[in-house]
Amino acid sequence: MRVIAGKARGRRLQAVPGAGTRPITDRAKEALFSILQPELVGARMLDLFAGTGQVGIEALSRGAAACDFNELAPAALKVIQANLDGTGLAGPAARLLRRDAFRLLETPPAQPYDLVFVAPPQYKGLWKQAVIALDAACAAWLGADGLLVVQIDPREGEDLPLVALSLADRRTYGSVELRFYRPAEVEDDGPGIAPADGRDDGSAG
Repeated sequence: MRVIAGKARGRRLQAVPGAGTRPITDRAKEALFSILQPELVGARMLDLFAGTGQVGIEALSRGAAACDFNELAPAALKVIQANLDGTGLAGPAARLLRRDAFRLLETPPAQPYDLVFVAPPQYKGLWKQAVIALDAACAAWLGADGLLVVQIDPREGEDLPLVALSLADRRTYGSVELRFYRPAEVEDDGPGIAPADGRDDGSAG
């Protein structure tokens, strides 16, 4: 794993020991940040299931103003801190939270985020729980032009009964599916976000 672009470009990142995290592939991460780049500068981000911290670190490297990294596992938190130190991105803009993700979502933040990234452990339905919880308190967690990005395995995908959030797009990169949700009242999905059902399946049939 490495930082792809920005002020920490090329820095190597540590992995969390064991199989408890699912780091995003370099291919999917590069595609994700090509989509997000116009919205990153000055953005406030929440990485809800942060794992190694690589998505939030990439965002900070590319100009995000701040990122809250939430993780419950002590081993993962140590790796996130080591990765922040190793990339030179540790500091007030990179805040580590040790909370159960769903307990965290019960208490709205002091101000909404511009970007929320959700990549929980696979095949447990946790992504659905997280999206539904964020939908229930959307205005508190996402700004009016905010974006929720969810990373899942394509086999986990299904439609959700949402009210405040709307699926703006989804992209598939091999074993990674990225889903992009906007507040439902936002008509313009912003730069780089195609209409729903947009796909880049690459070599995956």
